[in-house]
Amino acid sequence: MSGFSAAWLALREPVDHRSRNAMLQTQVVNFLHQRAPVVPDLLHITDLGSGTGSNLRALAPHFGAMQCWTLVDYDADLLRAARSTLQSWADGVLDSGTPNVICEMKGFSGPVEPLIITKNMKTIAVRFRCADLLADYRSILNEPADLITAAAFFDLVAEAWLADFCAALTKPLYTVLTYDGKETWGPPNAYDAGVLRAFHAHQSTDKGFGTALGPRGAERLQSLLQGRGFATACAPSPWCMDHHDRTLIEQLAIGTASAAREMGMLENSAIDEWEQARRQASHCEIGHIDLFAYPA
Repeated sequence: MSGFSAAWLALREPVDHRSRNAMLQTQVVNFLHQRAPVVPDLLHITDLGSGTGSNLRALAPHFGAMQCWTLVDYDADLLRAARSTLQSWADGVLDSGTPNVICEMKGFSGPVEPLIITKNMKTIAVRFRCADLLADYRSILNEPADLITAAAFFDLVAEAWLADFCAALTKPLYTVLTYDGKETWGPPNAYDAGVLRAFHAHQSTDKGFGTALGPRGAERLQSLLQGRGFATACAPSPWCMDHHDRTLIEQLAIGTASAAREMGMLENSAIDEWEQARRQASHCEIGHIDLFAYPA
C-alpha cells in the first residue's frame, strides 16, 4: 500500500474530524443502538487502514460504554504511533490483565501490544493487527464485528479488489472521507484545471492494490454494494479550509504539485507557478464522500 507518515496524518486529523458528515454519522450511531451487538453490551469495530487511530478518536465518543476496536494497517510503525497517540488521548490506561477484560486479546500480540484505555467514562480495548489488506481482507472480514470502518481508504483501491471485497462483506460498513475529485482553490489560477487533471491521473496509479479508482472510489463502492443487496446512504464531507488551516493548505499544494510533476502532463514551470500560488491560497475546498452500507 501507498505509505502515509504519522506527521501527515496528525496534520490532517482536525480537518478530517470536523468534515465528517454529521447527519450520516448520527444515522450510523442510531443504527448500532437499535441492533444487538455480536457480544452483549460490547461493541466490536474493525478499522481498515487505521493509520494512527484517527477513526477511533472520532467515533468512540459517540458509541457505547464498552468498545473493542481492531486497528488494521500494513505499517507497523503507524500502529506503534497509534498506540502511543491513543495513550496520550485517553483519560486513563488499564492493565491488559485487568479482570473482566472487555474483549479477547489472544492472537493480537504481534509487533504492537494491545491497549485498554478509558475516555469520557467509556472503556475501550484496542487490538493492533499488522496486515496487508490486499491479501488478508477476507480473514479480517470473517472476524466478529458489529461494524467495519475506514477513512480516506477506498479511493486507493482497484476495481477488481473492490469487487472481491464487496462480495466478501457481510457486515455494516461506514467509510468516510473518500476523495471525490472536486477541488476549489482561491483565488482562481490559470493552471488549476491542468494540475487537477494531472493529479487525478496520479490518483489512478497503483497504490498497492492495482490501478486505483481514485475519485471514482465512493461511487463504485456504493454501486457494488447495492448490487450485493446492501442498503446504502452517501453524504458529502468536504474539507473546507481557510487561513486557519495554513499549514495543511501549504502541504496539500506541495503534495499535489509533486504528484502532478510525476505524470509529465504539464510543464514543470507551470506546476511550479501553481504551487507557489497555492501555498498562499486564501481558501481551499477538497471534496469527499462518506458512505454507510448494511445488509438489507
